[in-house]
Amino acid sequence: MQKHQLKQVIEALLFVAEQPLNESQLAEQVESQQITKKQIRDVLDELQRDYQERGVQLRKVASGYRFQTRAELGDIISNLWQEKPTKYSQALLETLALIAYRQPITRGDIEEIRGVSVSSQIMKTLQERGWIKVVGQREVPGRPQLYATTPEFLDYFSLQDLAELPDIPEPPSQVKDAGQSTQITAATATETE
Repeated sequence: MQKHQLKQVIEALLFVAEQPLNESQLAEQVESQQITKKQIRDVLDELQRDYQERGVQLRKVASGYRFQTRAELGDIISNLWQEKPTKYSQALLETLALIAYRQPITRGDIEEIRGVSVSSQIMKTLQERGWIKVVGQREVPGRPQLYATTPEFLDYFSLQDLAELPDIPEPPSQVKDAGQSTQITAATATETE
């Protein structure tokens, strides 16, 4: 198979696939043609360059490659659908963020950090979406379940791995007191006692 034909085949496979395809899955589809993974990687790199400035892009996510629209075109494209995108509650998003950043984590840990109980419905919704899963149990009395994110979570948010999550900003270290700001440190806290 010539490189031009291979490029067309890989482009077509990625276009019609319902889920992202990785290099191994693409190699399986063209195995009768004696194509190497290096050839597939080269074609994928070339396709990414070809689509870089277009309305759709070839993106690598956790579970493989997929075509997706450019994020900045979302407002215009969303007019095609009558359905409104699902809105998630603040509690659900906070719970998901804690799981993503602190995994593996128990429900009790989440409740301790948030200061409120976590609804069973939130955990059920996150599991039904395929964004989190139980990855074990903590070896303490009661053996609470440990939760972590899934490749579907990474795919949904167009991430290849958790290292791409944005950094969490540090909480403000200054407290406003009667219009003046004072730096609170361990040293100044003990001085006031």
